[in-house]
Amino acid sequence: MSKKFYYDEDNFKLLHGDTILLLKKIEPQSIDMIFADPPYFLSGDGITCSGGKMVSVNKGKWDEKRSIKEKHNFNKRWIRACKNVLNDNGTIWISGTMHNIYSIGMVLEEEGFKILNNITWKKLNPPPNISCRTFVHSTETILWAKKDISKAKHKFNYDVMKKLNNNKQMKDVWETSLTKPSEKKCGKHPTQKPIELLERIILASTDENDLILDPFNGSGTTGIVANKLNRKYIGIEKEKEYLDLTIRRKESEGNV
Repeated sequence: MSKKFYYDEDNFKLLHGDTILLLKKIEPQSIDMIFADPPYFLSGDGITCSGGKMVSVNKGKWDEKRSIKEKHNFNKRWIRACKNVLNDNGTIWISGTMHNIYSIGMVLEEEGFKILNNITWKKLNPPPNISCRTFVHSTETILWAKKDISKAKHKFNYDVMKKLNNNKQMKDVWETSLTKPSEKKCGKHPTQKPIELLERIILASTDENDLILDPFNGSGTTGIVANKLNRKYIGIEKEKEYLDLTIRRKESEGNV
């Protein structure tokens, strides 16, 4: 691709800019697996609980509230761009909450994907619901999909997953804690995913030397785990502060 990388070291590449525009510069069908944690568009001056304190839900301009139509159009555009760079045997994982996951599921089918699994990520230590007007939000949904074409033969490392699960078939409800403090020692991102979660996803659907893409790089957890497991990585991020955080994590140890 012609775009100069913001960072390029040890099969770990970062791009700075708009993900939809940059995805168009990546070689078609060159990516083996995509993990995406797109904006939830929740920043609307509300409050939540974090670390036992009441804090604003506002994360930045990238997460500002949008209309249903605007959110759906955004999801359609970036998922369509991802489909173009994903090879025919590749898969895409998308994490979300009730605020965006239904749109994402609909777009996946509209854009010619077949959903393989609806993973429920159950958080073992979710923050309390301070309004006391609804149940505690303790789960997120991760959709796993492939291209809906007859020749597509997606990769699923069944035996690896079975071994991780005490030699039993792994179910579609995954329990892990939230991101550990040790994983945030280089800085914080408001929607940072735990290393344990990405390890499972990457081990399940890729092999060593496969090329993984994260179109919403954030703090770089996908890339950190990809490198740790001897996979290649490209991350795209609009905010320079999170690219710099990713680089600090990569260069501090490569395993935080």
